Amino acid sequence: MAIGGALSVGLIGLKAFTVTMQAFISPGLPYFSIIGLPDTSLSEARERVKSACQASGFTWPQTRVTVNLSPASMPKRGSSYDLAIAAAVLSAAGTIPPESLLSTVVVGEVNLDGTVLPVNGLLPILLHAREQGVERVIVPQANMDEAGLIDGLDTRGVRHVGELIEMMGGEASYRLPDEIPTSRGGEDGASQLVTPVIGDMSEVVGQEYAKWAMEVAAAGGHHLLMTGPPGSGKTMLASRMPGIMCPLSESEQLEVATVRSLCGTLPAYGISDVPPFEAPHHTSSTAALVGGGTGMAMPGAITKAHRGVLFMDEAPEFSARSLQTLREPLESGYVAVSRSKGTAYYPAAFQLVMAANPCPCGMSYGTGERCTCTQRERQRYFARLSGPILDRIDIQVEVPPVSGMLLGQETFKRRTGSAEIRARVVAARDTARERFADMGWICNAQASGTWMREHLSHKALEPVSRALESQRLSLRGADRAMRLAWTLADLKGLTSPGHDEISQGIALRTHV
Repeated sequence: MAIGGALSVGLIGLKAFTVTMQAFISPGLPYFSIIGLPDTSLSEARERVKSACQASGFTWPQTRVTVNLSPASMPKRGSSYDLAIAAAVLSAAGTIPPESLLSTVVVGEVNLDGTVLPVNGLLPILLHAREQGVERVIVPQANMDEAGLIDGLDTRGVRHVGELIEMMGGEASYRLPDEIPTSRGGEDGASQLVTPVIGDMSEVVGQEYAKWAMEVAAAGGHHLLMTGPPGSGKTMLASRMPGIMCPLSESEQLEVATVRSLCGTLPAYGISDVPPFEAPHHTSSTAALVGGGTGMAMPGAITKAHRGVLFMDEAPEFSARSLQTLREPLESGYVAVSRSKGTAYYPAAFQLVMAANPCPCGMSYGTGERCTCTQRERQRYFARLSGPILDRIDIQVEVPPVSGMLLGQETFKRRTGSAEIRARVVAARDTARERFADMGWICNAQASGTWMREHLSHKALEPVSRALESQRLSLRGADRAMRLAWTLADLKGLTSPGHDEISQGIALRTHV
């Protein structure tokens, strides 16, 4: 009888935990079992590991082999444990010296021929290993580019189980295939995506007011709703939002990369300071939007948009249930998705940008002569955006159609580009960051209502008080109007907002 061990790391959402593998080779009829709350894909590792070890020249024991995954109370899913299970069995059999695996985390999926395949979610695994003081991490060779993003770890790549045996001081007999997979697609094939090219704001004809509203939204981290007829440029404006936002800090880049690593899309994007942009289709399910799936929930669009923009085109066409699920993430900045095998917590600090038509046919603007909708249809259409959702959207603007006369004038007119707007946004953000340095806030949208009321004069608060008395604003709306006022003051270079900024903030919230 012999016992061997190895270390790996499991994930529940983005929360990582250390998994200890113990392999026990005991007398009995030939049988290979894996215990410790594995899912179906992990249970199937028995055949993959057995075949991969034999492909490395290892003679599989003709007795009973049991592998325990500790802690047994935590659910384990996926195929990233394959290589660690193989290492534990090889250690128990004496092929690998047991002491060689001390303080070593092993991660990787194995193929039947012994090749080691890349895995998703390596970035949060490596961050956990570094926090736990692990000396060495063995990962698939195809994941080495991703592993190089984390400093302070001795990370080594392997292409075959035989290479792992030789690295640990054992002897192996194997042959590398001609082609070894170098990348792994996510569950939706997302790794095949090409990083989208962000257009420039100078390409947008007219819509100066909408551009200014987007600048205010980017400077303060505010949510935005654009209402206008089809073809007025709402989607075009929204797609250029990341180009005018503040570049991501190093910590924010790591947060975004961690989410993309879990989703399997990091190879397509790499590490970038450009905020992410997610635009789910209006037919997307609630699970696709907030996260879900069987067993353990996977990230949804709002998590993929973390530190970036979630654009909901044709917002009233989304299901009411999907829209209502946004209420809590908009306030808290994270989402908790509970499934049968546990609760996964995902970050969801995004900026919401919505676009909507004024009515089902989209022609209810100006005199409304071309509109074919009844009054009841128009009310029912826009009523899909409930009051609680609209109350959480700071800026609501109309995007009118561009006239032919304006189009001719704009042909020879210099238009403001994204770089110029971004410079003003960065300056305003820096001002807010310095002001909130002691509180830990990075933008005005995060400021508390108590702080803002304490730092505004009674004269500046008069418009807010009148709006509350007339029920034009809710108390949440009043706080958000004051946040807008601080952003407007930052863009103007003022030390604090006055009566005009407060009034303008209220007007931006109640435009629609």
